[in-house]
Amino acid sequence: MICISVTPESRRLAKADLLNASRQGDLIELCLDHLVKSPDIADLLDAVDKPILITCRRSQDGGKWTGDEEDRLQLLRQAIVAEPEWIELDLDIAGKVPRYGKTRRVVAYTSLYSPLGATRTEIDEVFEKAQAADADVVKFTWPTPTLEAAWPLLSTVSQKRDLPVVGMGLGPCGLTFSLLGRKYGSPWIYAALEHGMEAYEGQPTVGDLDDIHRWRSISGSTRFIAVDGFDDGTLAMIGVFNQAAESAGLDARWLPLAWQDTSRLKQMFEKLKIQGVVGRPGGDAQLGELADRREEALGEDGPVDLLMHKDGGWQGFGCLWRAALLALEEAIGGGDRPLDRRNVMVIGTGPLARTMIFGASRRHGLVSVSGGDEQAAQQLASDTGARYVPAQNLYDTLVDVVVLADPALELGPGRGQLNPSFLRPPMLVTDVAAGREDSEALAESRSRGCPVVEPETVWWGLAESLFRSITGQQLPSDIRQPR
Repeated sequence: MICISVTPESRRLAKADLLNASRQGDLIELCLDHLVKSPDIADLLDAVDKPILITCRRSQDGGKWTGDEEDRLQLLRQAIVAEPEWIELDLDIAGKVPRYGKTRRVVAYTSLYSPLGATRTEIDEVFEKAQAADADVVKFTWPTPTLEAAWPLLSTVSQKRDLPVVGMGLGPCGLTFSLLGRKYGSPWIYAALEHGMEAYEGQPTVGDLDDIHRWRSISGSTRFIAVDGFDDGTLAMIGVFNQAAESAGLDARWLPLAWQDTSRLKQMFEKLKIQGVVGRPGGDAQLGELADRREEALGEDGPVDLLMHKDGGWQGFGCLWRAALLALEEAIGGGDRPLDRRNVMVIGTGPLARTMIFGASRRHGLVSVSGGDEQAAQQLASDTGARYVPAQNLYDTLVDVVVLADPALELGPGRGQLNPSFLRPPMLVTDVAAGREDSEALAESRSRGCPVVEPETVWWGLAESLFRSITGQQLPSDIRQPR
Protein backbone atom coordinates (compact mmCIF):
# COMPACT_ATOMS: atom_id res chain seq x y z
CA MET A 1 0.00 0.00 0.00
CA ILE A 2 0.92 3.65 -0.46
CA CYS A 3 0.46 5.94 2.54
CA ILE A 4 0.05 9.64 1.71
CA SER A 5 0.41 12.23 4.46
CA VAL A 6 -1.87 15.27 4.62
CA THR A 7 -1.06 18.17 6.92
CA PRO A 8 -4.06 20.53 6.89
CA GLU A 9 -3.99 23.67 9.01
CA SER A 10 -7.78 24.20 9.04
CA ARG A 11 -10.75 21.89 9.37
CA ARG A 12 -12.21 23.27 6.14
CA LEU A 13 -9.11 22.38 4.12
CA ALA A 14 -8.70 19.02 5.83
CA LYS A 15 -11.57 17.42 3.91
CA ALA A 16 -10.24 18.70 0.58
CA ASP A 17 -6.76 17.33 1.37
CA LEU A 18 -8.20 13.98 2.39
CA LEU A 19 -10.24 13.77 -0.81
CA ASN A 20 -7.21 14.58 -3.00
CA ALA A 21 -5.06 12.00 -1.22
CA SER A 22 -7.78 9.35 -1.45
CA ARG A 23 -7.65 9.44 -5.25
CA GLN A 24 -4.06 8.14 -5.31
CA GLY A 25 -3.28 6.64 -1.91
CA ASP A 26 -4.34 3.39 -0.30
CA LEU A 27 -3.90 4.74 3.23
CA ILE A 28 -4.06 8.40 4.32
CA GLU A 29 -2.04 9.76 7.21
CA LEU A 30 -3.95 12.65 8.81
CA CYS A 31 -1.54 14.79 10.85
CA LEU A 32 -3.50 16.52 13.61
CA ASP A 33 -0.50 18.50 14.87
CA HIS A 34 -0.77 20.99 12.01
CA LEU A 35 -4.38 21.99 12.81
CA VAL A 36 -4.87 25.36 14.49
CA LYS A 37 -8.14 24.33 16.18
CA SER A 38 -9.28 20.99 17.61
CA PRO A 39 -10.94 18.94 14.87
CA ASP A 40 -14.12 16.88 14.73
CA ILE A 41 -12.24 13.67 14.01
CA ALA A 42 -15.32 11.52 13.39
CA ASP A 43 -16.52 14.01 10.78
CA LEU A 44 -13.13 13.92 9.02
CA LEU A 45 -13.11 10.12 9.00
CA ASP A 46 -16.43 10.16 7.16
CA ALA A 47 -15.01 12.42 4.42
CA VAL A 48 -13.38 9.57 2.46
CA ASP A 49 -13.81 5.83 2.05
CA LYS A 50 -10.09 5.06 2.39
CA PRO A 51 -8.53 3.92 5.69
CA ILE A 52 -6.99 6.74 7.75
CA LEU A 53 -3.93 6.71 10.02
CA ILE A 54 -4.17 9.40 12.73
CA THR A 55 -0.92 11.00 13.95
CA CYS A 56 -0.09 13.95 16.20
CA ARG A 57 3.66 14.45 16.39
CA ARG A 58 5.74 16.56 18.72
CA SER A 59 8.31 18.97 17.29
CA GLN A 60 11.07 16.66 18.55
CA ASP A 61 9.63 13.96 16.28
CA GLY A 62 9.33 16.19 13.23
CA GLY A 63 5.78 17.39 13.90
CA LYS A 64 4.22 20.77 14.62
CA TRP A 65 2.70 20.15 18.05
CA THR A 66 3.95 22.74 20.54
CA GLY A 67 1.19 22.51 23.13
CA ASP A 68 0.97 20.69 26.43
CA GLU A 69 1.85 16.99 26.32
CA GLU A 70 -1.21 16.01 28.34
CA ASP A 71 -3.42 17.82 25.81
CA ARG A 72 -1.79 15.87 23.00
CA LEU A 73 -2.41 12.58 24.77
CA GLN A 74 -6.04 13.56 25.32
CA LEU A 75 -6.39 14.36 21.60
CA LEU A 76 -4.97 10.95 20.69
CA ARG A 77 -7.40 9.24 23.11
CA GLN A 78 -10.31 11.14 21.53
CA ALA A 79 -9.09 10.09 18.10
CA ILE A 80 -9.14 6.41 19.07
CA VAL A 81 -12.73 6.72 20.27
CA ALA A 82 -13.65 7.82 16.73
CA GLU A 83 -12.22 4.44 15.61
CA PRO A 84 -9.92 5.26 12.70
CA GLU A 85 -8.34 2.28 10.97
CA TRP A 86 -4.90 3.11 12.43
CA ILE A 87 -3.35 5.39 15.04
CA GLU A 88 0.35 6.19 15.49
CA LEU A 89 1.72 6.35 19.03
CA ASP A 90 5.27 7.25 20.08
CA LEU A 91 7.19 4.44 21.72
CA ASP A 92 7.57 6.36 24.99
CA ILE A 93 3.83 7.13 25.41
CA ALA A 94 2.13 4.16 23.73
CA GLY A 95 1.54 2.49 27.07
CA LYS A 96 -0.47 5.53 28.25
CA VAL A 97 -3.01 5.21 25.42
CA PRO A 98 -4.98 1.95 25.70
CA ARG A 99 -6.31 -0.05 22.76
CA TYR A 100 -9.88 0.77 21.81
CA GLY A 101 -12.32 -0.84 19.40
CA LYS A 102 -10.99 -1.99 16.03
CA THR A 103 -8.29 0.67 15.72
CA ARG A 104 -4.86 -0.83 15.06
CA ARG A 105 -1.73 0.61 16.61
CA VAL A 106 1.48 1.81 14.96
CA VAL A 107 4.14 2.23 17.64
CA ALA A 108 6.80 4.61 16.38
CA TYR A 109 10.47 5.12 17.18
CA THR A 110 11.79 8.45 15.83
CA SER A 111 15.32 9.86 15.76
CA LEU A 112 15.64 12.91 13.54
CA TYR A 113 19.37 13.42 13.86
CA SER A 114 21.10 10.11 14.51
CA PRO A 115 20.35 6.51 13.52
CA LEU A 116 19.56 3.70 15.90
CA GLY A 117 21.27 0.37 15.55
CA ALA A 118 24.93 0.51 16.35
CA THR A 119 24.25 -2.98 17.69
CA ARG A 120 21.60 -5.59 16.96
CA THR A 121 20.52 -5.35 20.62
CA GLU A 122 19.28 -1.75 20.19
CA ILE A 123 16.95 -2.77 17.37
CA ASP A 124 15.70 -5.77 19.34
CA GLU A 125 14.97 -3.57 22.35
CA VAL A 126 12.70 -1.34 20.28
CA PHE A 127 10.76 -4.38 19.09
CA GLU A 128 10.42 -5.70 22.64
CA LYS A 129 9.12 -2.34 23.92
CA ALA A 130 6.74 -1.99 20.96
CA GLN A 131 5.37 -5.46 21.55
CA ALA A 132 4.88 -4.68 25.23
CA ALA A 133 2.97 -1.53 24.17
CA ASP A 134 0.50 -3.69 22.21
CA ALA A 135 1.76 -2.68 18.74
CA ASP A 136 0.33 -4.07 15.51
CA VAL A 137 3.10 -2.44 13.43
CA VAL A 138 6.49 -0.96 14.37
CA LYS A 139 7.60 2.23 12.61
CA PHE A 140 11.15 3.57 12.43
CA THR A 141 12.08 7.10 11.34
CA TRP A 142 15.71 8.24 11.14
CA PRO A 143 18.26 9.92 8.82
CA THR A 144 19.25 7.86 5.77
CA PRO A 145 21.63 9.97 3.64
CA THR A 146 23.64 6.90 2.61
CA LEU A 147 23.34 3.12 2.47
CA GLU A 148 25.52 2.85 5.59
CA ALA A 149 23.17 5.10 7.59
CA ALA A 150 20.11 3.25 6.28
CA TRP A 151 21.63 -0.18 6.85
CA PRO A 152 20.11 -0.94 10.29
CA LEU A 153 16.68 -0.06 8.89
CA LEU A 154 17.24 -2.09 5.73
CA SER A 155 18.57 -5.14 7.53
CA THR A 156 15.62 -4.95 9.92
CA VAL A 157 12.97 -4.91 7.20
CA SER A 158 14.70 -7.74 5.30
CA GLN A 159 14.32 -10.11 8.26
CA LYS A 160 11.17 -11.92 9.33
CA ARG A 161 9.91 -10.66 12.68
CA ASP A 162 6.81 -11.13 14.79
CA LEU A 163 5.74 -7.52 14.16
CA PRO A 164 5.54 -5.96 10.67
CA VAL A 165 7.87 -3.00 10.03
CA VAL A 166 7.29 0.28 8.22
CA GLY A 167 9.83 3.05 7.97
CA MET A 168 10.42 6.59 6.85
CA GLY A 169 14.05 7.21 5.97
CA LEU A 170 14.91 10.91 6.04
CA GLY A 171 17.17 11.58 3.07
CA PRO A 172 17.95 10.06 -0.32
CA CYS A 173 18.16 6.44 0.84
CA GLY A 174 14.66 6.71 2.29
CA LEU A 175 13.55 5.82 -1.25
CA THR A 176 15.90 2.82 -1.12
CA PHE A 177 14.16 1.67 2.04
CA SER A 178 10.69 2.18 0.57
CA LEU A 179 11.38 0.02 -2.48
CA LEU A 180 13.06 -2.70 -0.44
CA GLY A 181 10.20 -2.50 2.04
CA ARG A 182 7.82 -3.31 -0.78
CA LYS A 183 9.91 -6.38 -1.68
CA TYR A 184 10.12 -7.62 1.89
CA GLY A 185 6.46 -7.14 2.73
CA SER A 186 6.16 -3.87 4.66
CA PRO A 187 2.44 -3.14 5.14
CA TRP A 188 2.84 0.22 3.36
CA ILE A 189 5.38 2.74 2.11
CA TYR A 190 5.20 6.51 2.43
CA ALA A 191 4.93 8.98 -0.45
CA ALA A 192 4.07 12.62 -1.08
CA LEU A 193 0.93 13.47 -3.01
CA GLU A 194 2.87 15.69 -5.41
CA HIS A 195 6.09 17.67 -5.71
CA GLY A 196 6.18 20.49 -3.21
CA MET A 197 4.30 18.46 -0.59
CA GLU A 198 7.17 16.19 0.48
CA ALA A 199 7.53 15.41 4.19
CA TYR A 200 11.31 15.64 3.73
CA GLU A 201 13.70 16.52 0.91
CA GLY A 202 13.91 13.70 -1.60
CA GLN A 203 10.69 11.92 -0.59
CA PRO A 204 9.18 10.29 -3.70
CA THR A 205 5.74 11.26 -4.92
CA VAL A 206 3.05 8.75 -5.79
CA GLY A 207 3.66 9.59 -9.46
CA ASP A 208 7.41 8.88 -9.06
CA LEU A 209 6.74 5.50 -7.49
CA ASP A 210 4.32 4.57 -10.26
CA ASP A 211 5.97 6.05 -13.36
CA ILE A 212 9.68 5.69 -12.50
CA HIS A 213 9.96 2.85 -10.01
CA ARG A 214 6.97 0.67 -11.04
CA TRP A 215 6.49 -0.16 -7.36
CA ARG A 216 3.17 -1.97 -7.77
CA SER A 217 4.80 -4.86 -9.62
CA ILE A 218 7.65 -5.27 -7.08
CA SER A 219 7.29 -8.55 -5.21
CA GLY A 220 9.29 -10.82 -2.95
CA SER A 221 10.90 -12.41 -6.01
CA THR A 222 11.97 -9.12 -7.68
CA ARG A 223 15.70 -8.88 -8.46
CA PHE A 224 17.19 -5.48 -7.68
CA ILE A 225 20.04 -3.78 -9.54
CA ALA A 226 21.57 -0.98 -7.45
CA VAL A 227 22.29 2.34 -9.16
CA ASP A 228 24.48 5.10 -7.75
CA GLY A 229 22.64 8.41 -7.51
CA PHE A 230 19.32 10.23 -7.21
CA ASP A 231 19.80 13.06 -9.72
CA ASP A 232 17.29 13.72 -12.50
CA GLY A 233 19.41 12.04 -15.19
CA THR A 234 19.79 8.87 -13.11
CA LEU A 235 16.06 8.79 -12.29
CA ALA A 236 15.25 9.12 -16.00
CA MET A 237 17.50 6.13 -16.78
CA ILE A 238 15.87 4.19 -13.92
CA GLY A 239 12.47 4.90 -15.45
CA VAL A 240 13.56 3.59 -18.84
CA PHE A 241 15.02 0.36 -17.43
CA ASN A 242 12.03 -0.34 -15.20
CA GLN A 243 9.53 0.31 -17.97
CA ALA A 244 11.52 -1.89 -20.34
CA ALA A 245 11.83 -4.69 -17.78
CA GLU A 246 8.11 -4.61 -17.10
CA SER A 247 7.35 -4.55 -20.84
CA ALA A 248 9.63 -7.55 -21.38
CA GLY A 249 8.07 -9.48 -18.50
CA LEU A 250 11.27 -9.36 -16.41
CA ASP A 251 10.95 -9.29 -12.63
CA ALA A 252 13.86 -6.86 -12.18
CA ARG A 253 14.06 -3.22 -11.07
CA TRP A 254 16.73 -0.61 -10.47
CA LEU A 255 17.28 0.48 -6.85
CA PRO A 256 18.76 3.98 -6.38
CA LEU A 257 21.16 4.40 -3.47
CA ALA A 258 24.30 6.22 -2.33
CA TRP A 259 27.32 5.09 -0.34
CA GLN A 260 30.52 6.43 1.16
CA ASP A 261 32.45 3.39 2.34
CA THR A 262 33.00 0.39 0.07
CA SER A 263 34.50 -1.89 2.73
CA ARG A 264 31.16 -3.57 3.56
CA LEU A 265 29.39 -2.91 0.29
CA LYS A 266 29.62 -6.42 -1.12
CA GLN A 267 28.26 -7.95 2.07
CA MET A 268 25.36 -5.48 2.09
CA PHE A 269 24.53 -6.21 -1.54
CA GLU A 270 24.62 -9.93 -0.98
CA LYS A 271 22.39 -9.74 2.10
CA LEU A 272 19.85 -7.65 0.17
CA LYS A 273 20.15 -10.04 -2.80
CA ILE A 274 21.23 -7.21 -5.12
CA GLN A 275 22.41 -8.73 -8.40
CA GLY A 276 24.26 -5.80 -9.94
CA VAL A 277 25.41 -2.20 -9.51
CA VAL A 278 25.24 0.60 -12.08
CA GLY A 279 27.88 3.26 -11.42
CA ARG A 280 28.45 6.76 -12.68
CA PRO A 281 28.70 7.00 -16.47
CA GLY A 282 32.27 6.60 -17.58
CA GLY A 283 33.41 4.49 -14.67
CA ASP A 284 34.04 4.90 -10.98
CA ALA A 285 37.33 3.96 -9.31
CA GLN A 286 35.52 2.73 -6.19
CA LEU A 287 33.24 0.54 -8.28
CA GLY A 288 36.26 -0.84 -10.12
CA GLU A 289 37.84 -1.81 -6.79
CA LEU A 290 34.85 -4.04 -6.07
CA ALA A 291 35.28 -6.02 -9.29
CA ASP A 292 36.73 -9.48 -8.80
CA ARG A 293 37.33 -9.58 -12.54
CA ARG A 294 36.62 -7.45 -15.61
CA GLU A 295 35.23 -8.32 -18.99
CA GLU A 296 37.96 -9.09 -21.50
CA ALA A 297 37.44 -5.87 -23.42
CA LEU A 298 38.37 -3.78 -20.35
CA GLY A 299 41.69 -5.45 -19.71
CA GLU A 300 43.12 -5.36 -16.18
CA ASP A 301 42.34 -1.75 -15.28
CA GLY A 302 39.68 -0.55 -17.76
CA PRO A 303 36.95 1.74 -16.36
CA VAL A 304 33.96 -0.04 -14.80
CA ASP A 305 30.47 1.49 -14.84
CA LEU A 306 28.52 -1.75 -14.31
CA LEU A 307 29.08 -4.59 -11.85
CA MET A 308 27.18 -7.87 -12.15
CA HIS A 309 27.27 -10.79 -9.72
CA LYS A 310 28.08 -13.79 -11.88
CA ASP A 311 29.60 -17.21 -11.23
CA GLY A 312 30.25 -16.48 -7.57
CA GLY A 313 31.95 -13.12 -8.05
CA TRP A 314 31.50 -9.52 -9.17
CA GLN A 315 32.37 -8.88 -12.82
CA GLY A 316 33.03 -5.38 -14.15
CA PHE A 317 31.72 -4.06 -17.47
CA GLY A 318 32.06 -0.81 -19.40
CA CYS A 319 28.94 0.56 -21.07
CA LEU A 320 29.30 4.30 -21.72
CA TRP A 321 32.36 4.07 -23.94
CA ARG A 322 30.58 1.45 -26.04
CA ALA A 323 27.45 3.57 -26.37
CA ALA A 324 29.37 6.76 -27.18
CA LEU A 325 31.66 5.08 -29.70
CA LEU A 326 28.77 3.28 -31.37
CA ALA A 327 27.01 6.62 -31.79
CA LEU A 328 30.22 8.13 -33.19
CA GLU A 329 30.76 5.28 -35.63
CA GLU A 330 27.16 5.42 -36.82
CA ALA A 331 27.60 9.15 -37.46
CA ILE A 332 30.83 8.54 -39.40
CA GLY A 333 29.58 5.52 -41.34
CA GLY A 334 31.63 3.60 -43.84
CA GLY A 335 32.38 0.01 -42.87
CA ASP A 336 33.09 -2.09 -39.82
CA ARG A 337 35.78 0.16 -38.31
CA PRO A 338 34.87 3.80 -38.99
CA LEU A 339 37.35 5.15 -36.43
CA ASP A 340 40.29 3.24 -37.84
CA ARG A 341 43.22 5.68 -38.43
CA ARG A 342 41.04 8.72 -37.72
CA ASN A 343 42.48 11.48 -35.55
CA VAL A 344 40.48 11.55 -32.31
CA MET A 345 41.01 14.43 -29.89
CA VAL A 346 39.74 13.82 -26.34
CA ILE A 347 39.27 17.00 -24.28
CA GLY A 348 39.36 16.29 -20.55
CA THR A 349 41.51 14.77 -17.84
CA GLY A 350 39.12 12.88 -15.54
CA PRO A 351 37.65 9.35 -15.46
CA LEU A 352 35.30 10.11 -18.34
CA ALA A 353 38.19 11.19 -20.56
CA ARG A 354 40.17 8.09 -19.57
CA THR A 355 37.18 5.95 -20.55
CA MET A 356 36.89 7.49 -23.99
CA ILE A 357 40.64 7.24 -24.67
CA PHE A 358 40.41 3.59 -23.73
CA GLY A 359 37.45 2.98 -26.05
CA ALA A 360 38.70 4.99 -29.05
CA SER A 361 42.09 3.29 -28.83
CA ARG A 362 40.45 -0.13 -28.90
CA ARG A 363 38.59 0.96 -32.03
CA HIS A 364 41.96 1.82 -33.63
CA GLY A 365 41.56 5.58 -33.54
CA LEU A 366 44.68 7.76 -33.41
CA VAL A 367 44.00 9.29 -29.99
CA SER A 368 45.32 12.55 -28.60
CA VAL A 369 44.39 14.24 -25.33
CA SER A 370 44.30 17.83 -24.17
CA GLY A 371 42.73 19.67 -21.25
CA GLY A 372 42.58 22.79 -19.14
CA ASP A 373 44.84 21.19 -16.53
CA GLU A 374 47.90 20.60 -18.67
CA GLN A 375 49.80 18.63 -16.04
CA ALA A 376 46.84 16.25 -15.58
CA ALA A 377 46.42 15.93 -19.34
CA GLN A 378 50.09 15.09 -19.77
CA GLN A 379 49.86 12.44 -17.04
CA LEU A 380 46.71 10.95 -18.57
CA ALA A 381 48.43 10.72 -21.96
CA SER A 382 51.36 8.96 -20.35
CA ASP A 383 49.09 6.52 -18.50
CA THR A 384 47.00 5.60 -21.55
CA GLY A 385 49.53 5.76 -24.39
CA ALA A 386 47.70 8.66 -26.06
CA ARG A 387 49.49 11.64 -27.59
CA TYR A 388 49.52 14.77 -25.44
CA VAL A 389 48.69 18.07 -27.18
CA PRO A 390 49.17 21.34 -25.24
CA ALA A 391 46.13 23.64 -25.35
CA GLN A 392 48.02 26.31 -27.29
CA ASN A 393 48.73 23.79 -30.08
CA LEU A 394 45.16 22.57 -30.54
CA TYR A 395 44.32 24.83 -33.46
CA ASP A 396 47.26 23.53 -35.49
CA THR A 397 46.51 19.84 -34.80
CA LEU A 398 44.84 17.66 -37.41
CA VAL A 399 41.56 16.44 -35.87
CA ASP A 400 38.74 14.40 -37.41
CA VAL A 401 36.72 13.67 -34.26
CA VAL A 402 36.42 15.75 -31.08
CA VAL A 403 35.34 13.97 -27.90
CA LEU A 404 34.44 16.43 -25.16
CA ALA A 405 34.76 14.56 -21.86
CA ASP A 406 35.00 17.26 -19.21
CA PRO A 407 31.84 18.01 -17.15
CA ALA A 408 33.35 21.38 -16.12
CA LEU A 409 34.41 22.44 -19.63
CA GLU A 410 34.26 26.17 -20.30
CA LEU A 411 34.51 27.89 -23.67
CA GLY A 412 36.65 30.98 -24.01
CA PRO A 413 40.12 32.29 -24.81
CA GLY A 414 41.39 32.17 -21.23
CA ARG A 415 43.73 29.74 -19.53
CA GLY A 416 42.01 26.45 -18.78
CA GLN A 417 39.22 27.14 -21.28
CA LEU A 418 38.58 25.65 -24.73
CA ASN A 419 38.88 28.31 -27.43
CA PRO A 420 35.76 28.06 -29.62
CA SER A 421 37.84 28.81 -32.71
CA PHE A 422 39.25 25.29 -32.40
CA LEU A 423 35.84 23.89 -33.39
CA ARG A 424 35.50 23.98 -37.18
CA PRO A 425 34.11 21.73 -39.92
CA PRO A 426 34.42 19.00 -40.90
CA MET A 427 35.23 17.95 -37.30
CA LEU A 428 32.63 15.58 -35.85
CA VAL A 429 31.92 16.62 -32.23
CA THR A 430 30.41 14.66 -29.36
CA ASP A 431 30.04 15.69 -25.70
CA VAL A 432 29.90 12.58 -23.54
CA ALA A 433 29.71 14.70 -20.37
CA ALA A 434 26.45 16.31 -21.47
CA GLY A 435 24.24 13.44 -20.36
CA ARG A 436 20.90 13.80 -22.07
CA GLU A 437 21.06 17.57 -22.31
CA ASP A 438 22.59 19.85 -24.90
CA SER A 439 25.74 21.73 -23.93
CA GLU A 440 27.22 25.11 -24.73
CA ALA A 441 30.07 23.41 -26.60
CA LEU A 442 27.70 21.42 -28.82
CA ALA A 443 25.63 24.51 -29.56
CA GLU A 444 28.83 26.37 -30.49
CA SER A 445 29.94 23.49 -32.70
CA ARG A 446 26.64 23.53 -34.61
CA SER A 447 26.81 27.29 -35.07
CA ARG A 448 30.27 26.88 -36.63
CA GLY A 449 29.05 24.22 -39.05
CA CYS A 450 30.44 21.13 -37.32
CA PRO A 451 28.39 17.92 -37.45
CA VAL A 452 27.57 16.72 -33.91
CA VAL A 453 26.44 13.54 -32.25
CA GLU A 454 23.27 14.48 -30.40
CA PRO A 455 23.30 13.83 -26.61
CA GLU A 456 19.95 12.06 -26.89
CA THR A 457 21.55 9.50 -29.21
CA VAL A 458 24.35 8.74 -26.75
CA TRP A 459 21.94 8.64 -23.80
CA TRP A 460 19.68 6.09 -25.46
CA GLY A 461 22.71 4.12 -26.55
CA LEU A 462 23.81 3.91 -22.92
CA ALA A 463 20.30 2.82 -21.88
CA GLU A 464 20.38 0.06 -24.50
CA SER A 465 23.89 -1.03 -23.52
CA LEU A 466 22.99 -1.26 -19.82
CA PHE A 467 19.75 -3.12 -20.48
CA ARG A 468 21.49 -5.61 -22.76
CA SER A 469 24.38 -6.17 -20.33
CA ILE A 470 22.05 -6.72 -17.37
CA THR A 471 19.27 -8.76 -18.96
CA GLY A 472 20.86 -10.31 -22.04
CA GLN A 473 17.97 -8.89 -24.09
CA GLN A 474 17.54 -5.97 -26.44
CA LEU A 475 15.69 -2.90 -25.19
CA PRO A 476 12.06 -3.30 -26.37
CA SER A 477 11.42 -1.19 -29.45
CA ASP A 478 8.33 0.44 -27.98
CA ILE A 479 10.31 1.93 -25.07
CA ARG A 480 12.54 4.32 -26.98
CA GLN A 481 10.55 7.48 -27.48
CA PRO A 482 11.75 11.03 -28.08
CA ARG A 483 11.17 13.50 -25.25
